[in-house]
Amino acid sequence: MGRSEDIERMKVRTRDFALAVVKIVSGLPKSVETGVLGRQLLRAGTSIGAQYREACRAKSDADFITKIEGCLQELEETRYWLELLHASNFINKEIFQSCDDEANQLISIFTTVVRRVKSHS
Repeated sequence: MGRSEDIERMKVRTRDFALAVVKIVSGLPKSVETGVLGRQLLRAGTSIGAQYREACRAKSDADFITKIEGCLQELEETRYWLELLHASNFINKEIFQSCDDEANQLISIFTTVVRRVKSHS
């Protein structure tokens, strides 16, 4: 698989992750607590794909690394909000694990990408 196929696959994967987050938030019961947690999760979980697309248009390796590191920060924040929702019994274990697993896989991929770019700079 070539670089352009990898880029397109990650665009789809980060978009699908955002859609999964949207689905989780839209299924939350309506309360003050889920409103706050849901908005935070929605903001963090949907920004990853947008930041990845920005990274694809980076002007330099340093700019690319900065944008991918932004994706990593948002992924960690997304995991935090998911953990809170799960620990508060607002989402079930299966939903939590599915989304958390994908977040961890994306973290691994982006971490590897940053390391490779830094080693070639």
